[in-house]
Amino acid sequence: MQYSVSHAIYSNEIRKGQAVRRLPSVIIIGVKKCGTRALLEYMKLHPAIKAPGPEPHFFDRNYHLGLDWYRSKMPLTYDDEITVEKTPRYFVTPGVPERIFNMSNVTKLLLVTRDPVVRAMSDFTQSVSKGGNSTKVSFTSRVLRRNGKVNTHSSIVETGLYVKYMQQWLHIFGKKNIHLVSGENLINNPIEELEKVQDFIGVERKINKSAIYFNATRGFPCIYRRDKNPSHKCFGQTKGRSHIHCATQLNDLRVDSHTSYEPSSSVSEFQNCMADVLRSDLLQKIQTSCK
Repeated sequence: MQYSVSHAIYSNEIRKGQAVRRLPSVIIIGVKKCGTRALLEYMKLHPAIKAPGPEPHFFDRNYHLGLDWYRSKMPLTYDDEITVEKTPRYFVTPGVPERIFNMSNVTKLLLVTRDPVVRAMSDFTQSVSKGGNSTKVSFTSRVLRRNGKVNTHSSIVETGLYVKYMQQWLHIFGKKNIHLVSGENLINNPIEELEKVQDFIGVERKINKSAIYFNATRGFPCIYRRDKNPSHKCFGQTKGRSHIHCATQLNDLRVDSHTSYEPSSSVSEFQNCMADVLRSDLLQKIQTSCK
């Protein structure tokens, strides 16, 4: 579907028609601690893209409340605007692909992935900062069993085994409705990633590099919003944390997302599966593994 973005969006002209709350046509389904919040904030720089405030968690927690409740959480939009919502837990929650498909089989899905070991470290750091883990609990103890084997049942490891969850999304939606966003490139070259996203969801490329700048202190890009006060927005304390120090042997681990890991995998076996997770052919590799 190609959306028609009128000139009225970019000027002070009065639109015809009425602004109403609409179900989202684009959903950021995950992955947690991969840059989903950054992606949504960048997308909102586009004048045709609108999003709700808090994550609605409709398809994973509040599905029993019905589509009318879901719609009530969406922003007011005109016919030439797009509603986007973000709930990272969708990606790992069973049954969510079917529920979204039943709402609309043409929903565009955005999935942000990053190096799963870095993702796990970020997840662990957030948990510690929120008091979810005792400061005496190390990252190593969360990802390895006492015998030194990888604990693939640990939530911070399991979430990064992308293929485990991707299979169900591909089965329901297929490749054409899913776009992978590189979490690394979203930091290093956000405009490049955002151009791909804009093309995928069918809007003109209206987010330019003057709206985003790199904050060396935070280690993340920040947003310049000319019409907002304050005009500069950087991510809060929950973003861009320094990761908890981890064992050296884990710092270089890389997970090839098309590989199936068993609880018996050792650290050395885990390391031997190192791969560049975010290569451009990742979806093709995942599809091949699902046959």
